[in-house]
Amino acid sequence: MNVVICQGNLEQRHFIQSQIVTYATFHEPSIEIVLSAGRAEEVLSFIENNRADCYFLGMELDNDKLMGLKLAAEIRKTDPFAHIIFITQHADQLELTFTYKIAALDYIVKNNPTLLSMQIIDALKVAFERYKQIGQTEDEQFFQIKIGEKIKNILLDDIYYFETSHIIHKIKLHEKNGCHEYYGKLKDIDTLDERFFRCHKSYVVNIHHIKEINKKERTLLMTNGATCPVSHRSLRLIQKKLDEFSTNGKLA
Repeated sequence: MNVVICQGNLEQRHFIQSQIVTYATFHEPSIEIVLSAGRAEEVLSFIENNRADCYFLGMELDNDKLMGLKLAAEIRKTDPFAHIIFITQHADQLELTFTYKIAALDYIVKNNPTLLSMQIIDALKVAFERYKQIGQTEDEQFFQIKIGEKIKNILLDDIYYFETSHIIHKIKLHEKNGCHEYYGKLKDIDTLDERFFRCHKSYVVNIHHIKEINKKERTLLMTNGATCPVSHRSLRLIQKKLDEFSTNGKLA
């Protein structure tokens, strides 16, 4: 679970960061801080090309008492699944989260330093439990894998293709944020979603990410620049699939 922290006060930001890192180190290695920022602009720049699963936001940022709410509203536009947790000194601002239609996971008021650490960890635990549930729910657009002790949810839209690894019983998953190797079977991915197609005994591709078919070489050029082999019998089938998706307006 990727976490972003945005808090204007440096000391408080470091405190929140230390609490999350300590908890993750000893209890949940799947939790990782991918950005710790002091300004909303840094977060907005980050989410242009990246996504996080959980945000700890201060309410007052960039000398604007409502910037945290404005930032959360922008996050919601790009990611309706993200967990947003506000940390502020002003309890009277709680009702504004409903006005801005943020659907925040939690709202922590910093009026008791002794309880703050416990509240941060409690909110983090709830966010992680929901994170795990997202990848286990059939109607969500995520694929969940386990890498060692870590659990990772990946948007189906972000997946380019799967291929068998040289390590027996392992699969390589290629997606927008990198490549992940995990234990699994390609046959279990065949029925994952209609956009995925078994083009070769060792490859399952996301049809949305096919850029070009080379019939002579029997290869598929993917949108990330990678080349995947396609079997002779699959050539016609994959062209038919592409035509169907194109006709139905489902291709990216």
